[in-house]
Amino acid sequence: MDMEGPSCEIVQLAAVSGGHWLNLYVVPHGQMQRGAAKVTGFKVRRQRLYLHRQPVLTNSLREVLIAFIAFLQMLGRPLVIGHNIRHFDCPLLARTLNEFDLRTEFEASVSGYVDTLPLAREVLKDYCLQSFRQENLVRELLGVSYKAHDALEDVRALQALYNILRPKAEVICRHTFTLDTMCSKPAVTAAKVSGRLPGQRPLWEHFKQTVTVTEDHNGEPDRLLNQPLLSK
Repeated sequence: MDMEGPSCEIVQLAAVSGGHWLNLYVVPHGQMQRGAAKVTGFKVRRQRLYLHRQPVLTNSLREVLIAFIAFLQMLGRPLVIGHNIRHFDCPLLARTLNEFDLRTEFEASVSGYVDTLPLAREVLKDYCLQSFRQENLVRELLGVSYKAHDALEDVRALQALYNILRPKAEVICRHTFTLDTMCSKPAVTAAKVSGRLPGQRPLWEHFKQTVTVTEDHNGEPDRLLNQPLLSK
């Protein structure tokens, strides 16, 4: 899951699970700050939303939330995964769901939430990374760059990143929270480590080899039985 827009409103909501995806836009009620518009590419003109100067189709915020709930129900109560969602996306989502009296229905459609920011810090604590921003992790582990701050591109990149991280079940469990416990349950943290040593090979080369040799009993790449939902 990923959301884009000002800190107090949802402008774009995107989610992906395997080959299924959702990408919806909302015209914000408040004025877009210049800094946010510059980073995301969104601009509102005469009650129409533009992304990089191109008009996009929009829905009401309630319609977007209902569509998201239907998407979750189609997937069978998935685990919702996102990067830094504990301190941004989830509080915004909870507040918006409460506003439309949809929180109970939404919570019944998911099995929990996982923030890949602290999860990646734990899984990669021995790999000498200086930044755990999603763009940096994708560059370091996948060896590619992508168009960040577009929610759909963010979740597609996060899905690829999550498949590389391949966290164990007990690690996922430690990082799972709900909208009710996101503030009360302490986030798992990992100790900081120093930067990459001179001459050390790029991290994505190591993970590429790791993924290549990890196979199941049928000779196919191993996959999670319950496909998580990557959203923003």
